Parts: sequence; structure tokens; C-alpha cells
Amino acid sequence: MSTTEPDALLGPADIRELAAALGVRPTKQRGQNFVIDANTVRRIVRTAEVRPDDVVVEVGPGLGSLTLALLEAADRVVAVEIDDTLAAALPATITARVPERATRFSLVHSDAMDVRELPGPPPTALVANLPYNVAVPVLLHMLDRFPTIERTLVMVQAEVADRLAARPGNKVYGVPSVKANWYAEVRRAGAIGRNVFWPAPNVDSGLVSLVRRDPPKTTASKREVFAVVDAAFAQRRKTLRAALAGWAGSPAAAEAALVAAGVSPQARGESLTVEEFARIAEARA
Repeated sequence: MSTTEPDALLGPADIRELAAALGVRPTKQRGQNFVIDANTVRRIVRTAEVRPDDVVVEVGPGLGSLTLALLEAADRVVAVEIDDTLAAALPATITARVPERATRFSLVHSDAMDVRELPGPPPTALVANLPYNVAVPVLLHMLDRFPTIERTLVMVQAEVADRLAARPGNKVYGVPSVKANWYAEVRRAGAIGRNVFWPAPNVDSGLVSLVRRDPPKTTASKREVFAVVDAAFAQRRKTLRAALAGWAGSPAAAEAALVAAGVSPQARGESLTVEEFARIAEARA
């Protein structure tokens, strides 16, 4: 564990001073809302159960609020940042505030969706304040691309957090819920108020915990299963017999696959588990 002093973390004045020096104005386009509360980033690290031997990947580190807190607790931190100015400035911030941990930090200047490999040892955890507009695709991409990530804690818009953690039968259960559950056990892990951000967003935030699990045992590929999921929720008010007609080739073919999978053709996608979607993909003629 590091002996980082409490004042190594960034407070509201530090954030504004850094942003002013860099000429940074948070943009809605990239979903930038910087955390300005040291207690909040420590809470995130604590909730994520970051361990001294963890290699943590962080997406969208911004000015470094969470990055510094992660460096207090983890063995290594790899930050993925798309913004040119923020990516250029972050290593200097780390060196200035936690010089003894600087060699434990790596920066990848890239869109997270384009990341195919990371420097250093394989990541064991993902902890991030994800940009709201790309949170779900980035999360699913990272889980898919880096199977060594065992534990994930992301801060996302509260509505997105609810969708990710929803169970079958819940009115917000949908594509993100099913696909996240392919990779992990998912649960809501807390709420975050608006006043810990600069600028303060117009929405509340939530923490989502994902603990890696084996995907369902199936002879169908992930791509085939996800195709069923996408089709089922593209017309979520329709029965699966109707919603899956295009995927299967006809309503009759959809019904045959559903019956073979032990799923009622009159059911709707929001009532099915990821295992049931996998059975449907397997049963396709």
C-alpha cells in the first residue's frame, strides 16, 4: 500500500485550477463531469474492493481524481483517455502529486472502444467513472476484450445503472441487462449525488458492481446469443414469436426454436434470463 498523503487527492479548487491551466472546459459531447470530492473517489475505490496486488484499468480518467485514489490502493493503474489535452496532462499530475507511484502508472491515449491490448500485466479490475453517452458499449467491450478483469465497479447515470442491474421481469430489463449478465453477476452498489461533480450533471449517478462469472454453457456463440437478444428487444412489446420472426426467418420458425428451447412463444424478451436466450440461439434450425 502507498503512503500517499490525503492532500495528494484532488479537491474542488485543484480541479478548477488544473482545468484553467489546461484551458479545459468539460464537454457534453464526451460526457465529461469531473469528480471534485476526495471522499467520493475513496468510497469508489473501497466499494470496488481494490487490492494491493490489483492491476486496475480506468477508462476516462479526466484530470485524475479517481486515478490518484486508485494508485493509493492498487499495484498498478492503466488509464485510457481519448481527450488529447487530458491525456497529455495526466502523467505530469501523477508525477507531481504521487511521485513514488508514478512508475506504477501507464497511460493509453485512445478511444476505449479501439483498445485491443494494454501495457504491462493483464488487468484484474476495471474501475471507472464512465462517460454517460458511451457507458454500456465501453463496459461490454472491456469485459469482452480483457477476460482477466475479475471485478468491475463503474459509475454511470442512475438510469443506466438500473438497466445494467435489472433482473428479468423488471420494466427496465433489456439488452444491457442481458449482455452484462453474460459476463458477470451484476448488482447496484450505491448512489452518487450530483454535487460531487464539476460541472454538476442534470442526472443522478449510480455505482454498478460486476463480478466475472462463466458465461452460460451453450453450443451457440456469444455473437449468436446476442443476435437473439437484440432481436427480442428491438420490438419489446411484441411476443417473442413475432419479435424473433426476422431472426428465425418466419414466425413459424421462431415458434419452433422457442418451443425447442422450452420458452413460451407468447413470452416477451423482458421475462427471459441470459441462459434462456442461449437456449433459443442453440435451437435455431
